[in-house]
This record gives sequence, C-alpha cells and structure tokens, in this order.
Amino acid sequence: LLLFPFSLEGEARIWLDKEPPRSILTWKDLVLKFINQFFPPSKTTYLRNEVTNFLQKPNETFNEAWERFKDLLRQCPHRGFSELHQLDTIYNALNLNDQDALDSTAGGNFLDKIPRECLSIIESKSKVRYSRSRITDVKANTYAPLSSSLPSNSFDLQQIAASFEDKLDIRMNRFEKSLNDMKNSFITPTA
Repeated sequence: LLLFPFSLEGEARIWLDKEPPRSILTWKDLVLKFINQFFPPSKTTYLRNEVTNFLQKPNETFNEAWERFKDLLRQCPHRGFSELHQLDTIYNALNLNDQDALDSTAGGNFLDKIPRECLSIIESKSKVRYSRSRITDVKANTYAPLSSSLPSNSFDLQQIAASFEDKLDIRMNRFEKSLNDMKNSFITPTA
C-alpha cells in the first residue's frame, strides 16, 4: 500500500490525497472506497443494465457488436457477471445469422461448449470478419470515383453482399462439418 499512491494520477491521485490519514489500512478498504468514489451504485446499476440489455444493432457487424460489448464490460470492472453469463448475453444479443455462424463453428449449440472454447470461437470469428471488412473497405476505396456517381443503392448492395458472405460462411462451416462427419463415419477401428 505504501507505493500505491505513486501509481495514481489525475482525479484518482487527488481523491486519495483527500482521504483522511490512516483511513485506508488494507487493500479491501482501498478497493471499497475507490469503487464508491468512482463507480457509485447508480452508475454501476446503469452499466449492468446496459450489459444485460445489450443487443446487436441492425447494421452492426459481428466484430463491431463484439467490440462494443467488450467496451461495456470494461466500463464496469466490478460487474460481477460470470463468463457463462457474459457469453449467454452476447450470443442471445446477436442476429440469427451470427448465432448460426457461431453454432456452425462450434459444431452444434455454441452455448454447450465450455466458456474458454466459446471465447476462442468468438475471437476467431471476430478476427476473420474484421480482416475481411478491412479488405472490403480497401476495395471500396479503390473504386471511390465510380461509387460517387452511383445512386444511394450502393449501400444496399454492400448490405446484400455482407449478407451473402455471412450465409456463405455458415454454409461452408456446415459443409466442412458434414465432410468431417462423413470422414469419421468411414474410419473403422482396427482390432
């Protein structure tokens, strides 16, 4: 505790300097006072409700929704949500295409996996989707002079293309799973 004040700056340092001497004797005292100062119950309740009521926005990609969800969790560091509760919340907040993609990648019901596997699947899907969206953005910028002369339907075309890409991903994952299932059914144990 003696070196802790040197790690603070800004409002946190001012707050700690205003605390009466010897009012913080343990880490538990420090944590409780810090949380009450910077995360009052009303703010905590608001943030917990934001996490609990989280929904993917209509035109939001999987990656954008996942990043926004993680940002909400970071804003409420003492949230008290278990990993399982967090995974259940994000899964049920996603649109049906993204839920199907997670189920397909999981080889069944996504939520039947252990939390570590679920997080791995989400992070993997998020990275793939993010890299693809960056490639799409680069391609779109390459043809920027042409798109400026097009009517506003180009946004609709991008949405349709993204929807087809999601559906293709889902079908490819299902196809890959079917191939693996067939391969496994032909392998017979040798005695």
